[in-house]
Amino acid sequence: MSQENKLEKTNRINLLFDFYETLLTEKQQTFLKYYFHDDFSLGEIAGEFEISRQAVYEHIKRAEGMLEVYEEKLGLLQKHEERCVLLAKLEELLNNTEMSHLHKETIKNLLRQAEQL
Repeated sequence: MSQENKLEKTNRINLLFDFYETLLTEKQQTFLKYYFHDDFSLGEIAGEFEISRQAVYEHIKRAEGMLEVYEEKLGLLQKHEERCVLLAKLEELLNNTEMSHLHKETIKNLLRQAEQL
């Protein structure tokens, strides 16, 4: 797997984790945090929990699979990404539209609030 693909996968897992973390078991949460957030190796995690590297790998793969299942069923990440695209288009349209500075600032503030939801 290329470095770019690894980065894309890591970013996707981190985003999925943000949405679905509470649906995972405590052990799955812990292993994913160590591996993807803290950049621990399989060996480091195995040493920390006194289990084999293979066991760590299997826990992480199972957790990744669960995140993908949740996304397939609930689609929260996809909806979030679609919302971000729409908000960016709205902001671009706003920047290219003639109106008073006060109205533009009000609309920009509303867009920022929508981004935080």
